[in-house]
Amino acid sequence: MCGIAGIWNYAGGTPAEHRVQSMLRAMRHRGPDGQGLHRFVGGACGMVRLALVDLSPRGNQPMWSPCGRIAVVFNGEIYNFREERSRLESRGYAFHSTTDTEVLLALYQEHGLECVNYLRGMFAAAFFDWRESGLDQPPTVTLLRSPMGIKPLYVSEVGTGSQKTLVFASELRALLASGLVSSRVSQAALR
Repeated sequence: MCGIAGIWNYAGGTPAEHRVQSMLRAMRHRGPDGQGLHRFVGGACGMVRLALVDLSPRGNQPMWSPCGRIAVVFNGEIYNFREERSRLESRGYAFHSTTDTEVLLALYQEHGLECVNYLRGMFAAAFFDWRESGLDQPPTVTLLRSPMGIKPLYVSEVGTGSQKTLVFASELRALLASGLVSSRVSQAALR
């Protein structure tokens, strides 16, 4: 089942990694097989893992690209990952796990957002990309969800102007556990 969470463009008092850790605790039931967390300039991301494909620690997340400039947290299943893995291996890509997550990461590295055209499955993912910036800068963040929307991905923007912070998670209770998202219903959004 897994669960992903993250905060981006954050400049608050409580460290982002502490907030993401609270979010992950709220989703612990989704991933009893492991937990990963990464702090970066302006935020943090993490996931709780239910290991199904590759039970080894090589499947832990966030998972990093070989260049060390792209990370992903992923919840779901890519049904055609074996076919895509074979295609990528024939082009020289070396894999270190047997996970569909690593295949997703390789497809994103190779095709950017067009990677969705190669995927069959149900998923929600967040990519953190430092290829255009240094690792000492905030990454570009891309949230991705399969067209049918089977795997949940809740997103909230909090704050105003350039100080808008993006908060995302696989569960609403995790968004609330961040301490950044209000539980008050927006009347404007409800209309």
